[in-house]
Amino acid sequence: MSTQIDSLLHEDRRFPPSEEFAAQAIASAELYERASSDRLAFWAEQSRELLTWSKPFTKTLDWSNPPFATWFDDGELNVAYNCLDRHVEAGNGDRVALHWEGEPGDTRTITYAELTAEVKRAANLFTSLGVEAGDRVAIYLPMIPEAIVSMLAVARIGAVHSVVFGGFSADSLRSRIDDAEAKLVITADGGYRKGKVSALKPAVDAALASRGELPEQTTVDHVLVVRRGENEVEWTTGRDLWWHEAIAEAEPEHDAQPFPAEQPLFILYTSGTTGKPKGILHTSGGYLTQTAFTHKNVFDLHPETDVYWCTADIGWITGHSYVTYGPLANGATQVLYEGTPDAPHPGRWWEIIEKYGVSIFYTAPTAIRSFMKLGRKIPKQFDLSSLRLLGSVGEPINPEAWMWYRKIIGNKVAPIVDTWWQTETGAIMVSALPGVTSTKPGSAQVPIPGIAIDVVDDAGGAVGAGGGGLLVVTEPWPSMLRGIWGDPERFKETYWEKFWDVEGGPFYFAGDGARLDSDRDVWLLGRVDDVMNVSGHRLSTAEIESALVANEMVAESAVVGAADETTGQAVVAFVIIKESHLEQASGLADITGALRSWVGEQIGPIARPREVYLVNELPKTRSGKIMRRLLRDVAEGREVGDTTTLADTTVMQIITDKMVKST
Repeated sequence: MSTQIDSLLHEDRRFPPSEEFAAQAIASAELYERASSDRLAFWAEQSRELLTWSKPFTKTLDWSNPPFATWFDDGELNVAYNCLDRHVEAGNGDRVALHWEGEPGDTRTITYAELTAEVKRAANLFTSLGVEAGDRVAIYLPMIPEAIVSMLAVARIGAVHSVVFGGFSADSLRSRIDDAEAKLVITADGGYRKGKVSALKPAVDAALASRGELPEQTTVDHVLVVRRGENEVEWTTGRDLWWHEAIAEAEPEHDAQPFPAEQPLFILYTSGTTGKPKGILHTSGGYLTQTAFTHKNVFDLHPETDVYWCTADIGWITGHSYVTYGPLANGATQVLYEGTPDAPHPGRWWEIIEKYGVSIFYTAPTAIRSFMKLGRKIPKQFDLSSLRLLGSVGEPINPEAWMWYRKIIGNKVAPIVDTWWQTETGAIMVSALPGVTSTKPGSAQVPIPGIAIDVVDDAGGAVGAGGGGLLVVTEPWPSMLRGIWGDPERFKETYWEKFWDVEGGPFYFAGDGARLDSDRDVWLLGRVDDVMNVSGHRLSTAEIESALVANEMVAESAVVGAADETTGQAVVAFVIIKESHLEQASGLADITGALRSWVGEQIGPIARPREVYLVNELPKTRSGKIMRRLLRDVAEGREVGDTTTLADTTVMQIITDKMVKST
């Protein structure tokens, strides 16, 4: 069957950079020219400019054994030194590294000198607990400064961290500890979420206890516990240590030793719902080069004046690359927030932006659409004039959500960088460059300089402008994953096998559908798994969702394909209506009928939903991704699958009940 994806939605709005923004922009069109003339020389130049190498590299890329690449292989550096010490040595120790805001309102302001001192103590503490270079450390913490300190201290001693999102269950934590054979676990008694303390230490206890009866079956020697929630916890003497007590006794001085560029830096497990989780492995020199480069140029970072805020949790790749490593490598001042966007009130994020004068804001489309649902009144209560650049990450952003973001949050002037990348790519791969690119609502736009992207058909042939196909990376890139931890064959099969023998290959297959417009800008069409086949037409869920959100009544939507005897698959939509329109609606049947007609008008009769269900919430993971496979289960009348990774596990029962009542 052809993988050509029909693209039926068109977007003609364009927003060129203002003269004022372009005049001060970090990025320039020259970056593309330099990268295209000699891609490897370009990356070598960026790495030398952005990072401090203890032993300079002489070899940029070794691709002699694909799909296993090495970058800057004969060079040596220390990742934590690049994020901390060198800024202090350059006289910027007094610059604020972190403005930390707890959900209850408690705060900490931490300078680069203070953060460096804390990381040095933590490095000495971890070493005293027997952690050596190459050992694995599991980190299971809320969004508190100790999470950043832990990651950097692990990197400083050449160990490998595996950060596990604090919302994951004991079973999920156990599988990740087991696979990495972690020696140390760092956790907290609890953290604040929606006004309450969410306990964390009990999940660690359960994860370690469930390993078996024999003590020698566990690789974990110690559990370090940060006191945050003040909730009662059980204690295993000899294994468990309070962070504040142990770090107070640690030596204050620590010299950062250099490690090879290919020293493993972290394992981050993908949150797949079936089978063994995949431990995505990233190393040091190439990863830090691309995260620093993209953070500087995509976000137009001026570290002396900007206040940057990425809302991602450190349990996800966005938190690794654009909360910890990219910003700190560039000497940025950033905001770190512990809680949820709606606690203790729905204007919490905008309040924080006003309080700290945030100038660069990076968040997910699902959060933007949630704010759309509540209306513009809430953000309009706060002074957001400090914002000069907005970013989007996590999934394709609907054009109307993009426009709302620009108009209401960006005051019609802040450029938006809609970024595409993955856990596996390590850093941003496709994005506008502010001050250079004319932005298009809903388009990720162009590969960053030095990155080779294409859209191909099932045989690996280029699709060309206008057509939809499969998004691939055609050349190795610095921050690429180096494999799946302990499973090289799975790495090859999962990401490279499909386009192993194509001309110019092998290509890395991202799993996403995309199309190129007449300017060869990239438009993401969603996961290939989410593409529907309706009467022989392969339709993108992302485009139909965008059409629905373009209706003034709709705040958010999710579309799935359900089995249909006549058309093979039919479009089924789950829609959240803005509160203001729910109050005005004469009847739910009128709304659903109007929305079915609307999609037919916007895209064509082939895309008109068979059913439209009005819901209050959509099933999302804690990282904000909509779990469409669960909605597909409901639409096809099957028992709903595993919901343990949802942020709110009750959502699916509510949706199921509502559908039963409406039939």
